[in-house]
Amino acid sequence: MELPPLLRRNVDRALSGVRLADLAAAAAALSQRYRDEHHDNELHVRSERDALAYLAVRLPATYAAVRASFAAVAQARPDFAPKTLLDVGAGPGTALWAAADCWPDIADAMLLEASSIFRSCGEALARGVELPRLSWRVADIATGAIDSPACDVVSLAYVLNELAPAVREQVLKRLWDVTADTLVIVEPGTPAGWERVLAARRQLIDAGAHVLAPCPHACACPLQEPDWCHFAERVARSRLHRLAKEAEVPWEDEKFSYVALSRTPAVVAAPRVIARPRKGSGRVTLKLCRSDGSAGETLFSRRDGNAFKRAWRSDWGSQIDLDTR
Repeated sequence: MELPPLLRRNVDRALSGVRLADLAAAAAALSQRYRDEHHDNELHVRSERDALAYLAVRLPATYAAVRASFAAVAQARPDFAPKTLLDVGAGPGTALWAAADCWPDIADAMLLEASSIFRSCGEALARGVELPRLSWRVADIATGAIDSPACDVVSLAYVLNELAPAVREQVLKRLWDVTADTLVIVEPGTPAGWERVLAARRQLIDAGAHVLAPCPHACACPLQEPDWCHFAERVARSRLHRLAKEAEVPWEDEKFSYVALSRTPAVVAAPRVIARPRKGSGRVTLKLCRSDGSAGETLFSRRDGNAFKRAWRSDWGSQIDLDTR
């Protein structure tokens, strides 16, 4: 997945003139803080150098994961045309760009971000670009109410992992209270990230939410440890991105877990592919999560006709219609 051209241009402009050695050191430190998942009430981004490192190595991956999650919502509800967005823990506005790309009718966006450095960075990225009307707010969602009208889409991307476990349930309640329609939660694609998504899913279903994606059901998750539900989105690396990470290949796979929940009931969904397809000569095996709440592998061969063709074209994270098998 590529960043929108205007976002890529503005990121490149922000990074112009930055010493590569400084950027690489900041990127390594920032990546380590994200991996450690410490809950010490300190922001991951603590300096302008940290913010620039985020633009170089984390913004493309975060954008890809959030954009893919929004795409799953749009597929589940093709007539959904949200007008308002609330993004919590907005960073430099990554989810805003993903939402504007997915839903061009969004007219107003409120971005909550505690870091003044990130807010300044996000304002610079949006300057001179036709985006929804923006309102930046400072808020500590762990301790206070969310001062926002109800919004059609509420997003919480890579934020639950930054909150102490004791406050997550209350934060999710506050978010659901300001969700007019759909809440999208994205976390790292690790077993711990999946557990946080599962806990949020259970809490919000109990609060009356309907699951839109990725699950084609509202039953308990059928996966058992050491397995976990996650997806991967291939991210194109810019030259500076490769240099900052001392990487050679022009892409990386961002693994993430997510859930999208709505106040609007979803139609019965087709099975979703929850692992990379395994293909051989004239056959393909898909690991599917099904609408009856079960999950498991299904083998398709050429004798399955159109179902085999659809299975062959499917990818990790996609849905597949098996009605004519």
